[in-house]
Amino acid sequence: MSTPAGPPADQASVRASAVSPELVEAVRVRLARAGVEPSASQVAVALRAEKSVYGDAEILAVARALCADLIGAGPLEPLLARPDVTDVLVNGPREVWVDDGAGLRRTPITFADDGAVRRLAQRLAAAAGRRLDDASPYVDARLAGGVRLHAVLSPVAPGGTCVSLRLPPRRTFTLAGLVSAGTITQSAIPVLTALVTARLAFLVTGGTGTGKTTLLSALLSLADPAERLLLVEDSAELRPLHPHVVRLETRPANLEGAGGVGLRDLVRQALRMRPDRLVVGEVRGSEVVDLLAALNTGHEGGCGTLHANTAADVPPRLEALGCAAGLTREAVHSQLAAALDAVIHLTRTRPDGRRRIAEICLLSRTSTGLVEAIPALTFDPSGTSRIGPAYDALTRRAQR
Repeated sequence: MSTPAGPPADQASVRASAVSPELVEAVRVRLARAGVEPSASQVAVALRAEKSVYGDAEILAVARALCADLIGAGPLEPLLARPDVTDVLVNGPREVWVDDGAGLRRTPITFADDGAVRRLAQRLAAAAGRRLDDASPYVDARLAGGVRLHAVLSPVAPGGTCVSLRLPPRRTFTLAGLVSAGTITQSAIPVLTALVTARLAFLVTGGTGTGKTTLLSALLSLADPAERLLLVEDSAELRPLHPHVVRLETRPANLEGAGGVGLRDLVRQALRMRPDRLVVGEVRGSEVVDLLAALNTGHEGGCGTLHANTAADVPPRLEALGCAAGLTREAVHSQLAAALDAVIHLTRTRPDGRRRIAEICLLSRTSTGLVEAIPALTFDPSGTSRIGPAYDALTRRAQR
């Protein structure tokens, strides 16, 4: 999914636009007949063999564009190469949207027709070892480099084939860097640092694209260098700056439906690998049972991320996941009360799309026996912090 060095993407696109679809197809057929990999050099040779009149600079630019079309992400390649892009979304041949940290915006990139989008989606799916055709019209896969692919073919998607690409973080922020970016405020740093230093168990929560993984990576970078971090993820998105990190990644089933390895399997394996901190990249299924059990049996400092609309929604969300995995409501809240200490909730400001911390809450059991998220610190959109009713209790817990 990377873009080779060469002319700027916009120049390459302009030069490549002069190439006819017939020439592209001729080069594609020639490479197939020769049985060679569609590298830049082989594409250049095929172009010359077609007696196309181009200078060296034009051939290099066209070769780059053709390689993107044959083995890469086609017209999406320049977007994927930009370091600030987190999501690229294709809604049929005429709409390509991008999220580069300032919210979604439409780009001028288009495809020739829905067939071009379909071919791109099928090529990306095949690169991940997955099937995408009329019999299996949607796919959820992981590409090389950690890019997450989701695609739905038409006519299931009536407006045309839809492709969603989620890119992993390109860099690891420090807490100071997140302050500069406006995600957290200076007043939050002592509390966040204390959570990690005191080895409290916590979840970073929020909606899609709020920066949960980015913040969790920054917090894990604060862990003692002598600790062993076991990261369990669907794809390697967490990138803590830490000397001792062990990664376990899930594996989808093959075309026959066999060989899949899920998060719950990996959580169990991680517990046998002497973790000082067990980290689940995203808690979203039955693995919550094993995670809560682990945090209740001496595995302090565990953490992860969870999709939730507000911090108050975290206990009900974990309750739903635990009950779906076979626990009773009472058992979930008993485990939760003893296992998790805090919730760090992120949100995204509209309309500018800025990611920011909204609140830090203490998870505490009430007189009803149920666990609630009680605010310790809340932050308004301007970054002003307010002390909540659980601030003193969370501070005391972090000082044990």
